[in-house]
Amino acid sequence: MADITSPRNLNPARRHRSYPRVIRRARHNSYRVKRPADTGTRYHGPPTIRLVNLPAPVMINLALVALCPGRTA
Repeated sequence: MADITSPRNLNPARRHRSYPRVIRRARHNSYRVKRPADTGTRYHGPPTIRLVNLPAPVMINLALVALCPGRTA
């Protein structure tokens, strides 16, 4: 839990957006209006999820587990 709430994970760096945040029609607000250059990016597959601050994986010797099924290590 401490890794998730570390200061560097609470406020990560801003990412580049592949689709700009704009509105189609200007009304009584200060939002950006969509321009012809504001086009989105279509991706061919799902995004890659990267988990950070994971502990090192622990290798389990399955041969020992099969020999001693009641043993806990």
